[in-house]
Amino acid sequence: MRDYGFLFDTTYTNLPKQFFIKSKIGTIAEPKIVVFNDELSEMIGLKFSDSSSTEKSNIFSGNDLPEGVDLFSQAYAGHQFGHFTMLGDGRAHVWGEHITPSGIRLDIQFKGSGRTPYSRNGDGKAALGPMLREYIISESLFNLGISTTRSLAVVSTGEPIMREMVLPGAILTRVASSHIRVGTFEFAAAQSDKNVIKSLIEYTIKRHYPSLINKDNKELTLIRLVMEKQVDLIVHWMRVGFIHGVMNTDNMTISGETIDYGPCAFMDTYDPNKVFSSIDHGRRYAYDNQPKVAQWNLARLAESILLGIESNIEKVLPVAEGIINEFSVVYKKKWLAMMGSKLGLFFLRKDDEKLIYELLDWMEKNNADFTKTFRDLSNATYPHSKIFDDNQFRQWFDRWQNRLKYNDRSLQSAISLMKSVNPNIIPRNHIVDQVLKSAESGDFKPLSDLLIAIKEPYKERTSISKYEDLPKPNEQILHTYCGT
Repeated sequence: MRDYGFLFDTTYTNLPKQFFIKSKIGTIAEPKIVVFNDELSEMIGLKFSDSSSTEKSNIFSGNDLPEGVDLFSQAYAGHQFGHFTMLGDGRAHVWGEHITPSGIRLDIQFKGSGRTPYSRNGDGKAALGPMLREYIISESLFNLGISTTRSLAVVSTGEPIMREMVLPGAILTRVASSHIRVGTFEFAAAQSDKNVIKSLIEYTIKRHYPSLINKDNKELTLIRLVMEKQVDLIVHWMRVGFIHGVMNTDNMTISGETIDYGPCAFMDTYDPNKVFSSIDHGRRYAYDNQPKVAQWNLARLAESILLGIESNIEKVLPVAEGIINEFSVVYKKKWLAMMGSKLGLFFLRKDDEKLIYELLDWMEKNNADFTKTFRDLSNATYPHSKIFDDNQFRQWFDRWQNRLKYNDRSLQSAISLMKSVNPNIIPRNHIVDQVLKSAESGDFKPLSDLLIAIKEPYKERTSISKYEDLPKPNEQILHTYCGT
């Protein structure tokens, strides 16, 4: 095989054998590359610029894997909708850890590549639509400046996948800093072996937080650093109206990357109670609940880590609890600063929190579009849309205009700040749905066009105006699905 630039140095399989099982995948009879991420490929040092579609199809279907790949599936547990379950990669195979030219270590993983020892009763396969959804949404988050796993390729398999209906099959290739999750620590804790937990703690610190290696109380500091990463991640989700949909502990990474794009979506009209998952009847993972769930998940991480600490548990437990309790304080401070930036405020004054909540309350009552409202305000001039022709909004707008005068910078600086954090375009649900339906019927032009449109989400471009349009009543997407 020619040299495509892969350099594997896999360390995860040095962990105790409980954490993984090496496995193989079957041959795909008719693989066809659907989309390939040239930008990501070059970024991580791969050489596919002059490779054929046949070569890509065979590599990213698993028919012709590069040298150094030694497939395995990871074990982990998870609280799914609050209930603890032993899990694992039921439809995923990790290639190994690729080292980029700059020395960055990245997992490369197949998703939808067939049964594994953790598949239980599943077929281990994936349909084209959900794999393309992950590609679209993960690339969108990356372009929005939000920490995320990324998609390298999607290959159609030519095989029918049985779900509620027969769907075309596909395999996604995902790139991540690692696939270590809160659920990985829960799995370690469930082994009732302190050495197993300690090995995972040491490995995680070495891989993601090497500055802690020789520190005292490194386990507690690890909890704090993961907490800070998650605060930043959730604040950014909230900034763009993103709803993950299934914030189970097995879907929360230790690296702070967004992972596992199932029933995820961006809000259209602002609704703090909005959910997209068809099975989230209790609204556990609603938009406004995301920070609370992240804190709950971190408490499960702390519980697991504490079981691996040699020190007197009664001494470190209050410290760990204190770290978890800090989450809400740290989150609110960063959330307010973020919301201030969406309104062009470089610093917060006494009444700014009230100003922020008054706008959000008005948006909720008037079914205002989340993305468009903030983008319309990003010129600091009165919006022209009819929805703003409202006395309550006018009063709020006047108070906001007066508040902008207290900035220590020019109005143009405030406008530039707002346009840097309020996207002009998001992958709206109705458009994504249209793109996926076209792809399932064999037309990939709408997919290509959308991927170009979401490249520069903060830039105003007349060529992409159709992607800014709000959904008509008959186009609204109420639920999205994970596709398992």
